Amino acid sequence: MKRPPKFLKKYFWDIDFEKLDVEKYRFYVIKRILNYGDEKAILWMNKHFHRDEQIKALCTTRDISPQSANFWALILGIPKRKVKCLQKHYSAIRKQFWPY
Repeated sequence: MKRPPKFLKKYFWDIDFEKLDVEKYRFYVIKRILNYGDEKAILWMNKHFHRDEQIKALCTTRDISPQSANFWALILGIPKRKVKCLQKHYSAIRKQFWPY
């Protein structure tokens, strides 16, 4: 599968959705769904991406919200210390730009 289904378009507002290659940009697609996805998007993600890919995307990215990262760390059974965007260093940087 190279093209994502149309119902995912709302999660990719900042790119040309018609040119999105799901195979080439797997982690980008996973990160967006982990951060913004609804139940339908998550079911699609689970069907098309292996759990290990989801875990790797969550653990290596810095651009998932702390709330989403905490949620997915619990759901996927990952210790929070392994989730890069939950580390103090990244939290401090985030608070410089959004102190709420």
